[in-house]
Amino acid sequence: MAAQSAETFRVLLSMKIKEGQAAAFEQEWLSGTDAVTGHPANLGQWLGRSSTDPDTYFIVSDWVDEAGFKDFEDSGAHVEHRERLHAYRAGATFATMRVVHHIEGAATRVG
Repeated sequence: MAAQSAETFRVLLSMKIKEGQAAAFEQEWLSGTDAVTGHPANLGQWLGRSSTDPDTYFIVSDWVDEAGFKDFEDSGAHVEHRERLHAYRAGATFATMRVVHHIEGAATRVG
């Protein structure tokens, strides 16, 4: 795995899903991932599920820069994907950040 640039712009969305909707939410998220990863400024995205609250998910996406993310955010593909996921959402928080440093761990080193 290559180290990320210090210019990487990271987005973290925490979503509380309506009770009993986890499987349907995951399927909907998977079916729309190209809306995010298909954007030329996207470096990748991840879906994580809380280890303490099975109705809370974390969506992380990395972008080449903030301008690229803003371009995505204004796109029709993003609006459509967001609307489809919104049906499952009971609440959410949103944070953005710039990656300052990234140091790979021992498990990523081949040798």
